[in-house]
Amino acid sequence: MNFEYFISRKLIATKGYKSKVSSPIIKIAVVAISIGIIMMILAFGTGLGLQNKIRDKITAFNGHITVRSFTTNLSNQNLQPIDGRQEFYPEFKSVPEVIHVQQTASKYGVIRTESDFEGIVLKGISTDYNWDYFEEFILEGRKIELNDDISKEVMISEYLADRLGFKLGDKITIYFMRGGNNSRPRPLGLDIVGIYNSGFREFDKQFLIADLKQIRRINKWEDYQIGQFEIMVEDFDDIQTTGRKVYENIGSFLTASSIVDQYPTIFEWIALFDVNIALIVVIMVIIAGINMITALLVLILEQTQLVGILKALGAQNTSIRKIFLYNATYLILKGLFWGNLIGIGLLLIQKYAKIISLNPDTYYVTHAPVHIEWTYLAGINLGTILVCLLMLILPSYIITKISPVKAIKFD
Repeated sequence: MNFEYFISRKLIATKGYKSKVSSPIIKIAVVAISIGIIMMILAFGTGLGLQNKIRDKITAFNGHITVRSFTTNLSNQNLQPIDGRQEFYPEFKSVPEVIHVQQTASKYGVIRTESDFEGIVLKGISTDYNWDYFEEFILEGRKIELNDDISKEVMISEYLADRLGFKLGDKITIYFMRGGNNSRPRPLGLDIVGIYNSGFREFDKQFLIADLKQIRRINKWEDYQIGQFEIMVEDFDDIQTTGRKVYENIGSFLTASSIVDQYPTIFEWIALFDVNIALIVVIMVIIAGINMITALLVLILEQTQLVGILKALGAQNTSIRKIFLYNATYLILKGLFWGNLIGIGLLLIQKYAKIISLNPDTYYVTHAPVHIEWTYLAGINLGTILVCLLMLILPSYIITKISPVKAIKFD
């Protein structure tokens, strides 16, 4: 058996070796590590959770990358039609990072009731629409059914339904401006089959989901014409690189833009979360390291006689240092255990109980979202162990200054 590890185990197993002075200091060090781990886990879990949730909400309404006509402005929802019969549809084979392509279109309109009215954007989707991002938003009813006929079904947000007094099963009338010299608006009657709440107030105030064929009929487009392509990518972290590849492979009459380009302010804001997380991690690791240095020095001071005896028996300074570093590692692991238990437990409680609520007008979500991933949990734990041990190497050199004769007489 490893000599240093054996002595360290004996010290750990001997509970009585802790004096009235060292015991609280050691406990404080363990608690400091636990609190640091809890704070880092919460920072990563909620920070990444908020980033991912906001990103997914924007994706549900826009896709990761949109391909549209060069003549259409990013802020213009009345899109110029493009030919849907493109080489990259339905599979974008020239850009393997693309995992899905769908056809959509949108048009500005006005919903008018007996007492109120509201400007909206009617978004038309087809049978190729990916519901993975949107399905969780549905509060009542169901998704619209799409087939060969023109569907008269529509999904409306909870915000618009409450504001205008609509409920599931009601018929709504949307008015659209006609082109040319005809100034009379064109009405469109649709049946509400679903009510959704994305928590993203900016979108909930505008979007209704309906059949793409309705947009074609209102705009008098051909059956092959659409407003835009929405593209989903495999790795969002590489969206800008993938966006450039898409742009290079769509022809000269089309343009491509990612949601990062379309909503720069939002993505710049959520990018600040990375800075906050990094700051919390640095502060917590430093605090944990300083506490462990204190605990190590106390352990060495408490076992001064043992150090003297080991030196008298011929043990090398390096070997004695390893004994105390093993002991410190035990304390670090003890702190990590309780920190992980409490930190992950708090994240799970928030994930399923949704105790902490947020203002959707500020944070774009109604509850603090949580993202639990074993990669960042492993990184936090391994990083904490490594940094703390590196910080303990230098203080452990105090052992080399201890004289065997004086240490054996030490009381």
